[in-house]
Amino acid sequence: MSPRGSIRVVIVDDHPLFRQGLRQAIEGDTRFEVVGEAGRGDAAVDIVLQQKPDVAVLDVNLPDMNGLELAGRLKAKKAKARVVILTMLKDEQLFNQALNLKIHGYVLKENAAAEILSCIAAIAEGEAYVSPSLTDFLLRRRGRTEELAHKRPGLDDLTVAERRILKRIAAGKTTKEIAAEFFISPRTVESHRANICDKLSLTGSNRLLQFALEHRDSLSHLD
Repeated sequence: MSPRGSIRVVIVDDHPLFRQGLRQAIEGDTRFEVVGEAGRGDAAVDIVLQQKPDVAVLDVNLPDMNGLELAGRLKAKKAKARVVILTMLKDEQLFNQALNLKIHGYVLKENAAAEILSCIAAIAEGEAYVSPSLTDFLLRRRGRTEELAHKRPGLDDLTVAERRILKRIAAGKTTKEIAAEFFISPRTVESHRANICDKLSLTGSNRLLQFALEHRDSLSHLD
């Protein structure tokens, strides 16, 4: 936070008028301070790394990259800003992709004026915030997770290492990539994969990959 104790915010949106209106709304609350803004993802990376905001508000549609891709780049750069995604689309697939990336806030642009202050305040305190109009998406996501746990009770028997590896498989990572991430040998990863298959009763050379990709959203909470 800044010396005066306010929550530092960066705004990233390629529409100047919308960005200006959002800035006015945020700075109208003494809890917040806008420390930077950008209209492109590449510029946003530099600003976030330089200004070190508490919260980055990212439009999902930018000229040079997707807002979720930008969030991924910030995460790879070890930026500590908590992320809010703004979108005009009530799209369940996009919503699930954002949650899979552990995005902290998700707000529809049509509701931004009414919700953005509550959203920023909530996620700055370590909470999550999703536009209330997207509650159905959350309920369906939770329902799929509970259904999968019922169908595959062996999920509860997975070790921490096996859960982490299953999540990476669901993200499309190869054995070699998983081994490099966890500083273990590919043979160890293959051993974990075999154990996961046994516990989940999965047979066939590609069955584990098929299962992980099919249930990617439900497995995103693993770790």
